[in-house]
Amino acid sequence: MTQPPKTLLILGTRGVPANHGGFETFAERYALFLAERGWQVSVYCQEDVEKVTEGVRTDVWRGITRIFIQTARKGGLGALDFDWKCVRDALKRPGVCLVLGYNGAAFLPVLRLAGRKVFTNMDGIEWKRPKWPLPVRAWFYVNEWIAAWASQRLVADHPAIAGHLASRRPRKATVVIPYGGDPVAAAPTEPLAALGLKPGRYMVSIARIEPDNNILTLVKAFSAARRGAKLVVLGKFEADNPYHAEVRAAASDEVVFPGAIYDPAIVRALRFHARAYLHGHTVGGTNPSLVEALWAGNAVIAHDNVYNRWTAGEAALLFKDVGSCAAVIALALADDGLIARLSEAARARAVAAFKWRDVLSAYERECLALAAPRGMRPEEALGTPRWI
Repeated sequence: MTQPPKTLLILGTRGVPANHGGFETFAERYALFLAERGWQVSVYCQEDVEKVTEGVRTDVWRGITRIFIQTARKGGLGALDFDWKCVRDALKRPGVCLVLGYNGAAFLPVLRLAGRKVFTNMDGIEWKRPKWPLPVRAWFYVNEWIAAWASQRLVADHPAIAGHLASRRPRKATVVIPYGGDPVAAAPTEPLAALGLKPGRYMVSIARIEPDNNILTLVKAFSAARRGAKLVVLGKFEADNPYHAEVRAAASDEVVFPGAIYDPAIVRALRFHARAYLHGHTVGGTNPSLVEALWAGNAVIAHDNVYNRWTAGEAALLFKDVGSCAAVIALALADDGLIARLSEAARARAVAAFKWRDVLSAYERECLALAAPRGMRPEEALGTPRWI
């Protein structure tokens, strides 16, 4: 049999290099991985402008074709405008379409009706997030159904998400592939000194400041007693956001709010030297920040739910509310042996479940299965494996 064309289009992110979040980081890692292995990879990149002045343009970045799409709209309408323009452009280009997220899934039937192969990462259960107003939640709910049926193949990053998707499509339509991370074996202490922190004498939370991430619960629990340590809450605070104001008002003088920090080296250092990583997320699958904490060897204090229990495994102390969170914070600050055991468990869990090479290779096998001619097995198309 002839070798199938290894061509992929990545839709659904703001583009590469990664500057925004987990999907962008994954898109960058996966695109570079495939480019090394002989694939032709294109990534759609969003350009926010005051006025659209040009059509689609492309360049090449580290062997990856970047397809730039301009949008002059803001917020959610801008994202939808970008998604629609990406789908229209993708109709003109060959390759499997890997779609990250389903927020613009209303446009995917256009690809499917044109005979294109669509592989969609279904992300978390976005319509359950309380931060969204009812019309937005309804939009996400409908789009989840559309994505489930407009895609030939679905990926869930957590077994619980796969179980949820089985209520939309037969379970065999979905493959479970989690998020990946990189080992952190050392980190400088200078970023800590700039924030007045000492290694091992602070805990850290890295998350959007939203109710479903339990940031208020974490701050109240830490501030319930004098700790002799700090809590560092990384995230963007807005002056006119009532929830953000409530979080600040609940904080003792041992809580530090450095704002949103996007420098990867600084974030790695803050994770690596922390006594523990606090994770209050309640909605979603395998959270990238939690995976990165495991690779940094962090003891984890996490909200007790199916997502966090599976991801963190034996590396986590779990809480349900402010009282139980305060109790496990006190325990973690008092017991050095416990922290050492949780740290060891974190690294073991990361190695067992969240290696990038395993994650990226699993995605490649799925893309090859979609691209391969009828009757060709994915391993035949893949050829001899070569790890990055």
